[in-house]
Amino acid sequence: MTALILLVFLGAAVIAIPIAHALLVAAMAAAATTDRVPLDLLVQQMVSQVQSFPLIAIPFFMLTGSLMMGGKLGEALIGVLSTLIGRFHGGPGQVGVLSSTIFGGVSGSAVADASAIGSLLIPWQKRLGYPPAFSAATLAAAATIDILIPPSIPMILFALSSNTSVAALFVAGIMPGLLMCAGFMAVCWWVGRRRNFPRETRKLNWGIFGQQLLYAAPALVLPVLIVIFLRFGIATPTEVSVLSTLYAGVVSVVVYRDLGWKRLHKAVMEAGLSTGVVLLVIMASAAIGWLLTFDRMPDGVVGWAQANLSSAWTVILLMNLLMLVCGMFIDLPAAVLLLTPVFVPLANSIGMDLTQLGIMMTVNLAIGLYTPPVGTTLFITSSLAKVKVGETVRELGPFYLVAFGVLLLVSYVPQSIFK
Repeated sequence: MTALILLVFLGAAVIAIPIAHALLVAAMAAAATTDRVPLDLLVQQMVSQVQSFPLIAIPFFMLTGSLMMGGKLGEALIGVLSTLIGRFHGGPGQVGVLSSTIFGGVSGSAVADASAIGSLLIPWQKRLGYPPAFSAATLAAAATIDILIPPSIPMILFALSSNTSVAALFVAGIMPGLLMCAGFMAVCWWVGRRRNFPRETRKLNWGIFGQQLLYAAPALVLPVLIVIFLRFGIATPTEVSVLSTLYAGVVSVVVYRDLGWKRLHKAVMEAGLSTGVVLLVIMASAAIGWLLTFDRMPDGVVGWAQANLSSAWTVILLMNLLMLVCGMFIDLPAAVLLLTPVFVPLANSIGMDLTQLGIMMTVNLAIGLYTPPVGTTLFITSSLAKVKVGETVRELGPFYLVAFGVLLLVSYVPQSIFK
């Protein structure tokens, strides 16, 4: 059954069927070829997987991101960062990295980050004379910081599949996210200096900067509040998502006064459609996961690893290689939901903490978002910059080095994540 699921899924993916539908086709094919699988039980597994309280956080975090970055607040945030660091070597690129890091404390979606930040920053960088391909590469990589800095939608999905604490995963993702931010900013500085990229020439006016900082303060405060609420147990992640949406709405109405019915309707529709896609992936992945478990595939993987791999570090290496390959072809939410039931027994067999496994999986699969052939943020930013995907990939080399460095750190040094 496992082989049939894999063949049908790969075949459907090759002919460009959307991932969620490809998973459903594979599940139906497997169920139709055996009488051991009760179809009503398979449907129950699909439906029960989305009847989870933590999943309520997904639409609210997405709605928060749309409200915060869709109006004046997003422009204010980018304005204060460009004033502060736009004058340095690679400064415009560093603005993109920092914007994504701060936006990561609002949305939890790398795709939303790439779309929102990219549409604001890439035209500005092109007006400065910045190379469009490097702009696209910077934002494609930096957008993935969004799913490491809490909140994080992939972490919510991992917690759902592994019975791990969402709050613990959120807190554990802070340090890897900050390391990724620092590394990407260093890449922007080094490349900008070596290739003498254009930058802002205006001197820093502290008075103007202070006004911009005050104006953008609501955007800077929200990520801090989210971390404080989660770290000290003031509210659950789901409650935090609702509170953050209320905060974004009040700030947009009272402070910026740019939230009308039209923009609210657009934000709600975007959040609803994005949530629908995620829920469909969850249901399809639940069907595949249940069938694989029914076929005892995870037990087979654990048995093979124990028989052929002699140490914990080789098991971790195997998991990373499998995730890297899967991340290149499968969307991140689907990959998380498919791989978690397989890797949790492997992690338990070597004594790996599941929080560490969740962070390792998130960092690893995030790399797939800007790796061909199916790199979501890669395609989004290349389209916004109006450059070929190949040109963007050629600029991504140093960013891959940083990302793999962080991946090795979280894989083999558990102390690198907060618990």
